[in-house]
Amino acid sequence: MRLSCKVAAALLCLGSLLLLYLLAGSAAAPPRPPPAPSAPARPAAPLARRQPRLSRSPPRRSPAGGRLASARKPGEQKHSKEPSSSQCMHLAVVACGDRLEETLIMLKSAVLFSNRRLCFHIFAEDSLKPEFEKKLKEWPSSYTKKFEYNIYPITFSVGNAQEWKKLFKPCAAQRLFLPVILKDVDSLLYVDTDVLFLRPIDDIWHILKEFNSTQLAAMAPEHEIPKIGWYSRFARHPYYGTTGVNSGVMLMNLTRIRNTQFKNSMIPSGLTWEEMLYPLYQKYKNYITWGDQDLLNIIFYFNPECLYVFPCQWNYRPDHCMYGSNCKGAEEEGVSILHGNRGVYHDDKQPTFKALYEVIRDFPFEDNLFQSLYYPLQSKFLDTVHTLCGRIPQVFLKQIEKTMKKVYENRVIVYLGANHRY
Repeated sequence: MRLSCKVAAALLCLGSLLLLYLLAGSAAAPPRPPPAPSAPARPAAPLARRQPRLSRSPPRRSPAGGRLASARKPGEQKHSKEPSSSQCMHLAVVACGDRLEETLIMLKSAVLFSNRRLCFHIFAEDSLKPEFEKKLKEWPSSYTKKFEYNIYPITFSVGNAQEWKKLFKPCAAQRLFLPVILKDVDSLLYVDTDVLFLRPIDDIWHILKEFNSTQLAAMAPEHEIPKIGWYSRFARHPYYGTTGVNSGVMLMNLTRIRNTQFKNSMIPSGLTWEEMLYPLYQKYKNYITWGDQDLLNIIFYFNPECLYVFPCQWNYRPDHCMYGSNCKGAEEEGVSILHGNRGVYHDDKQPTFKALYEVIRDFPFEDNLFQSLYYPLQSKFLDTVHTLCGRIPQVFLKQIEKTMKKVYENRVIVYLGANHRY
């Protein structure tokens, strides 16, 4: 009897111990390690799926066959956040004949100082297209990532193409057809090949926001003093204002140009931009001297409410200093955009303009702006004091010095910010 009681007690104890063991094991099951790391690992899956899509995207090409700079060489870093064309500042230029180098130096000055991304629209003869592509590929990636470009053939949608092509300078009349060709572009800045930017394009691009409801283009006066201006003395056709306007730097709202009916001297009703161009040329072709610029002056003579006039420092030419300084805006703020017309980059008539061109041309992209651009420029200016333009070096240096300081400060901030992250 006692033995059976002891056996029963022993079995009871063993059962209790077994029950406690099972309960302890089940309580330890929830905090198993595998589920814990699985939660943060889930967001990585979508990233892994997105990246191949970027690497598979083919380089985009323009309808004219131009290559965009965002299509990079094998091995170069592909930047995943490419802005759309609406975020670009659009810059158009027309290059024919021997204007390859001038155009490249102009584009270089734009890239050196601008902040926002640029979209270049280069209209060129077929023979120049491979040269543009070759030269732009040679620029360092730290600069090519700041822009994209298209190269277009020279085309005229109305009238006689050969007649348009020979109007004034070779191919210069192409600018009249930009609203017709660039249908997907809302606004752009057109410049001649002999232009140099001495401050960011961002600053002149901001003028678009100053347009009122009727303004659709902006240019600078042809001259500051009517009694010595060309149009006021010699023009045989209507022109804008008292001195006319110069079209070497022209800001355009293409959407408004395409949608406007323009008053004219040919018919009582309005005409669209494209409808107006060839009849206007036919009417005035025997009276115009400066080609497409004269046609623009005639258009805005009849439609003055459509034009915004910006000050002379945005289109500073030899005329502003070769007879004495007459651009007050440049005297106060410095030259913003230099326009070396009259071929002054390539002769010795205006060495101040030539000095600026040569210094920007010879500047190595990755060098220090002050050591390799600003100081050589100051040195060259010492050899120009025998000319009236050379006697006002501060007019040429003020804005570019300010621009270089901003570029330097931005680079320091970016450098310090990158170091701060590590």
